[in-house]
Amino acid sequence: MSWVNATSTDPSREPITKQPITMLADRVLAQQPQAEGERRSRAGILIPATAQMSRRLTWAEVVAVGPHVRTIKPGDKVLFNPEDHFEVEVQGDEYVMLRERDIHAVASERIDGGTGLYL
Repeated sequence: MSWVNATSTDPSREPITKQPITMLADRVLAQQPQAEGERRSRAGILIPATAQMSRRLTWAEVVAVGPHVRTIKPGDKVLFNPEDHFEVEVQGDEYVMLRERDIHAVASERIDGGTGLYL
């Protein structure tokens, strides 16, 4: 179970500062870093924020996982296709909901006898 900031919409009740969210099945809730606008390529070329990059995978940090997720833990960074997810907004914060099978790679602090590749 993960805690995400949310408030109650029922006026007869006191506002709740945090609402527990439980992910179901093989779902992963992740948060993408805020877009930084302009960026530079490795060669030093300035790429404007309006430039669209097709077929580029995206990194996000995992906030919560469902009970059937086997290899991903909260706090890991996951690589996924930005076209294969659902967007969710909770209390002004944006999250993405993914299936475990839609995740292409995991970067974590744990060492599970992986490939030896590091970010």
